[in-house]
Amino acid sequence: MDSSKQYLSDISEIKKMMERSSRFISLSGLSGIFAGIYALIGAFLIYNRMYTSDEFFYKRTFSNLAISDINYMIVVAISVLFLALVTGIIFTTKNARKHDLKIWDNTTKRMLINLMIPLAAGGLICIMLIKGQYFIMIAPATLIFYGLALVNASHYTYRDIRYLGLTELFTGLIACIYIGYGLLFWAIGFGILHIVYGTLMYLKYERKSSISKG
Repeated sequence: MDSSKQYLSDISEIKKMMERSSRFISLSGLSGIFAGIYALIGAFLIYNRMYTSDEFFYKRTFSNLAISDINYMIVVAISVLFLALVTGIIFTTKNARKHDLKIWDNTTKRMLINLMIPLAAGGLICIMLIKGQYFIMIAPATLIFYGLALVNASHYTYRDIRYLGLTELFTGLIACIYIGYGLLFWAIGFGILHIVYGTLMYLKYERKSSISKG
């Protein structure tokens, strides 16, 4: 009987360790803040090129975009994604080492698979939108599929990320209603929401962890 209880206790402890390990692969507080800052900078760069001073927050359908403008937006978006990923990896590695936890395990693999399925689908949809010149739907599509990816991956990491995913999804759906304001909603979704989420996550988890360590 005692050995059975010990066996169940060991399984429970292993499960907790796996859950703790997988949490460090999620969007941490500081990496979320930096990702939001990168997105706001990217939105400003696109706004500065695509809009004039008298078009601020006004509807823009991008019906006659030049190829150079499209390429510029793609380069900016890829650069924002790259910087966010690199920053996320840096903070993830740092946090994992601080707590002596493995970054890569079966739980992490399942989390990444569940994250990448909606993201891959969203990426293909965006490529088709670009080829069909439905530029006004790209921002809503990225927000919607990113939100779905976060909700899908939330089963393997902090549950808080589920609320960020639902908020991103809702923001994308609103952007579908207010067609032509995609850049504004993109800045809100990938910029402001990430900064708010990152700040809350840092105060809730990382700051407490740093204080307890000290």
